[in-house]
Amino acid sequence: MELWLDDRQSIGLESVLPDGFDRRITSHKPSIDADVYVAQERLFRNEQVIGSCITIFDESTQQKARSLVGSVEWLVLEFQNWSMIPLENLIAACEGTPTKIAAVITETEQANGAGFALEKGVDALIVVSDEKLMEAALIVKSQRLEMQKPQLASEKTSKHTGIGMHTITSIENGGISERYCIDTTRLLQHGEGLLLGSSASSFVLVHGETVESEYVPTRPFRVNAGPPHAYLNMADGTTKYLSELKTGDEIQLTNYDGLQRSATIGRLKIEVRPMILIRWIDENDKEGSMFLQQAETVRVIGEDKRPKSITELKKGDSILGWCQKGARHIGAEISSNVSER
Repeated sequence: MELWLDDRQSIGLESVLPDGFDRRITSHKPSIDADVYVAQERLFRNEQVIGSCITIFDESTQQKARSLVGSVEWLVLEFQNWSMIPLENLIAACEGTPTKIAAVITETEQANGAGFALEKGVDALIVVSDEKLMEAALIVKSQRLEMQKPQLASEKTSKHTGIGMHTITSIENGGISERYCIDTTRLLQHGEGLLLGSSASSFVLVHGETVESEYVPTRPFRVNAGPPHAYLNMADGTTKYLSELKTGDEIQLTNYDGLQRSATIGRLKIEVRPMILIRWIDENDKEGSMFLQQAETVRVIGEDKRPKSITELKKGDSILGWCQKGARHIGAEISSNVSER
């Protein structure tokens, strides 16, 4: 995706193009070959017509833009009132054609919408020389570049370091606790959940609420995570207490094979609930534990890689988890020895 600096209101010599920007768009013939200019709704580069500039404000102007798809290299779209629907319609119309879309954005929130519309996004964002707008556009460009990077074979099959089996040593009454449900803006898959634990060095994989139950509907965006003191892995590799989480945080989802992806927290649901305390020994012979709500819909993953309700667990069962030999300080991994009990 390209970034264009909108200099159509400027007169005279062009300034230096900011880092990360690919070209500028002006209302007069520029001195730099890569730049483009608009005259009478036509887009020029080096005096050659390469596209059209259309202001969308109703169905007829959307149809006017659609009629040009396939016959021009670029469609520059402006909006009298910003709207995602015509933008998505035109992105869809350009699929499989040589026509690319450059969208003029005037608010920072529009950068993300235009940049990822229909999971594809526009081919260029056009912004005026405004610090916040430019920063928002640069962030979207960076995210798009990350998406386009080819995955290495090792990345496609990489597993979470230390994923393995924990052996349950006891199951006890855990009293009552503020229980955190974590709702994400992504749907969880079967076999996927969150790594959680009372110790930062030994976690259990808690399954998402994707399994159908006779009494309650599924919540395929939710993990019933536990009490406020528990640790959770974040998308950047650090840990946080559940009590520190907030809407918009990026957390790390993990499946039974150890494959990971990030997800955004959309909501935290906190209620007082009865708990079960599960204790285990991990593969490093470390003791770990986790409080989880006493409910049939809360599940961990057994050695057969199938979700198993915590109300069915017993001493000696093996469950999937993660462990490390180091310790944590303010969420970051350190080499010091720390005893957690």
